[in-house]
Amino acid sequence: MTNAATAAEVFKEAARLSREDPLLNGSLLVFPPYGQVVMTGDLHGHRRNFEKLRQYCALQHAGARHVVLHEIIHEDVETLGGQDNSHHLFLEVARWKCEFPDQIHFLLSNHELAQVQRHEITKNGRVVTQAYEDSVLEAYGTGGDDVLAAMEEFILAFALAGRTANRVFLSHSLPSARDLATFDPTLLTRATQTLDLQERGSAHALVWGRYQTEAVLEALQEMLDVDYFICGHQPQEQGYKVIHDRMLILASEHNHGVFLPLDLKKPATMDALTRHIRPFAGVAIASG
Repeated sequence: MTNAATAAEVFKEAARLSREDPLLNGSLLVFPPYGQVVMTGDLHGHRRNFEKLRQYCALQHAGARHVVLHEIIHEDVETLGGQDNSHHLFLEVARWKCEFPDQIHFLLSNHELAQVQRHEITKNGRVVTQAYEDSVLEAYGTGGDDVLAAMEEFILAFALAGRTANRVFLSHSLPSARDLATFDPTLLTRATQTLDLQERGSAHALVWGRYQTEAVLEALQEMLDVDYFICGHQPQEQGYKVIHDRMLILASEHNHGVFLPLDLKKPATMDALTRHIRPFAGVAIASG
């Protein structure tokens, strides 16, 4: 296992590379009008799906391919007292960023934000934020606090959203009807501030919102000057769901999970987006 000092350095370097991402404009990743973006849903520590994603992407042979990751931590465990080992995957994605700094990108999610803010999230009877912290401290011993601090620096370097030239908006989620009136889209044009991340802040609304109505999506289309949204956040047992023909929700954290290779140079339609969804189950992991 990687020692605490090495793990902390990996997270710090991944944070630096994320802050200096050449695609980052303010808090928004602006993708070029060529190549491909592979968009994922929530991963929640699913190591096998991540390995399949890495094999599919083969970034060493695909210089014009970008990968967008979000909601990486807080895995589902089989028992109430089970250990959350998603920090191992978090370290792997940070290493992937260090290996391919111009091709791996991260979006802030509510679970990562909650971990930074020590905001309790309860899932299946467990406080997952505390369980995650306990697991990191147990894994790294006396260096655990340094690793947690480096993880927080990494999370706070994440972009809030991405935008493609073919008018697709990528984010962990979108504001709900309750928060739409106070949502400030100009936060995407500048660095994220602490107030943006606090409850009722626009960044907080962006990563926590659920159950978007057709009217909300129409308003956001006009506000953000896009045609379609690809998000995660809302669980999908069958891997994906289309909302009001404008929003596509992806899930990557289970055996029915999916990802979406998005062609950046072709016009986007919802039909084309859904036709290109790939199930992780269809990706074989090469032996040896």
